[in-house]
Amino acid sequence: MTFAFDNSPVWLDLLGVFFFAVSGSLLAARKHIDIVGSLLLASLVGLGGGVIRDIILNSGPPAAFTNPAYLVPPVLATALVYFLFPSVQRYTSLLTLFDAGGLALFCMTGTLKALAAGMNPVASVLLGVTTAVGGGLLRDITANEVPELFNPKDIYALPAFVGAAMTAGLWVLGVFNVLTGSAVAAVVFTFRILAWRRSWQAPLAVHGWHRRASDSGV
Repeated sequence: MTFAFDNSPVWLDLLGVFFFAVSGSLLAARKHIDIVGSLLLASLVGLGGGVIRDIILNSGPPAAFTNPAYLVPPVLATALVYFLFPSVQRYTSLLTLFDAGGLALFCMTGTLKALAAGMNPVASVLLGVTTAVGGGLLRDITANEVPELFNPKDIYALPAFVGAAMTAGLWVLGVFNVLTGSAVAAVVFTFRILAWRRSWQAPLAVHGWHRRASDSGV
């Protein structure tokens, strides 16, 4: 049985919104932003990737603006952080965990929605990655943080690429379902967390003596 995005439970997308929204509220708490700003940042990161996805697909108004259910996860995330954050010490770890959860879900939903809209697998993978990293990028820029996407000491987009590619491949083979989708999400989440914990790095844009020359101002 193949997977059809339109028939998938909405909660899958909403769960990704919630995970990203929590990461936004946690960052707001770390930045000592008030609760209104926390809600706005949670909404931006939770809904931003999906809005970008729907605009690119030109499938009508983004789901975030047509389905009121999408407003619930940011509100819930803001409330949870507001009441629980004072007792949370390792907020950086929590932020990364929730961000990884959102990344794992959105790289799949973005890819699947693109495939369902008739895009080819390669373009669908690219849109899946854009959906996954878009919200986090908006969050970090808005909060005046160096975006994780461009952090040379971490790997952020690569797990999303892996997840989106796996999703597209399984969909093309006709074997994407709840079980295989859960496996993809687990792979992306584990990859992202291991990269963060073990400080994995991708090759830099400049290699060898070119990098040394750039560092020395040559």
